[in-house]
Amino acid sequence: MKAIYSDTHKQHGVRTELMSGRMVPAFETPDRAELILARFAEQRLGPALAPTEQSLATAHTIHLPRYIEFLSQAWADWQAAGNDSPCMPSVWRAPGMADATDPRKEPATIDGKLGFWSFDTSSAFVTGTWDAIKASYDVALTGADLIAAGDAVAFAVCRPPGHHAGSTFMGGYCFINNAAAAAQRLIERGATRVAILDVDYHHGNGTQEIFYNRADVLVANIHADPMFEYPHYIGFADEAGRGRGEGFNLNLPMPLGTSWTGYAPALDIALDRISHYGPDAVVVSLGVDTFECDPISSFKLKTCDFPRIGERIASLGKPTLFVMEGGYAVADIGINAVGVLEGFEGR
Repeated sequence: MKAIYSDTHKQHGVRTELMSGRMVPAFETPDRAELILARFAEQRLGPALAPTEQSLATAHTIHLPRYIEFLSQAWADWQAAGNDSPCMPSVWRAPGMADATDPRKEPATIDGKLGFWSFDTSSAFVTGTWDAIKASYDVALTGADLIAAGDAVAFAVCRPPGHHAGSTFMGGYCFINNAAAAAQRLIERGATRVAILDVDYHHGNGTQEIFYNRADVLVANIHADPMFEYPHYIGFADEAGRGRGEGFNLNLPMPLGTSWTGYAPALDIALDRISHYGPDAVVVSLGVDTFECDPISSFKLKTCDFPRIGERIASLGKPTLFVMEGGYAVADIGINAVGVLEGFEGR
């Protein structure tokens, strides 16, 4: 198994975030990726490769190009407005306000732009954020290219993560949707059907939104019930796709406090749907914030459960790209994330 990693992610280091009305130390930190990579090396799963430089063409297929342009310019615009603090929104579009697809309605100021292209405060910018976003995207596409070229499995150590980013919005620490970009790249490289399995604690709302009207990418999410958990307004079981995509979106919302005894049957349902879909390849949005000690989650999976997830995914017998998403119990993140990979490899 090859891992793909770029140390450019370190340039994105937001120190605090807004939670429950207070500024608290940030949960999505650079040491997350470093500990995962260190564990991957320690377990001798394979080499770690640098990503190849990628065009933004694939990003422009799944995201509105003007949104990508905003991401690349946000920090410079923030500084030009006289700011030097982390760049984050304080006002948002709501239903009935301007449509993000209408270029005439995008605000002229950076404060307006931030809310126009986001749904929460968590995806903040600092000096090197765009470089880290682009590198994370390069990591994901390099992994997809390995799968398209014949590798049976690869691991994209993406940071920042991506599954909350939609076609026209950032949020949940996410900017470009890396898993969606990888799936799109696989389609561009000849796959007729790709499945995305999202095992992060939080629903992959951006991934669902991007592919909701498409039949060439099946999206299956196992996540905490949105009635009680972020991102709250999407991820319900009755959301099955629309138009050509009807029947190609599967949500399995789970109760707070879910342990392996409840999680395993849901995983089997998702894998059964993927198997019947018959994809040419599988992209796994690998979040390990389902861990019992995660500070911002409530599932109760134990370290011994993560290899079981990998083992079950391997039973599909499909070329598989793992794309790193969430997981905030930092001391255990490497063990748990790499545990999934070890289970996939049958260790």
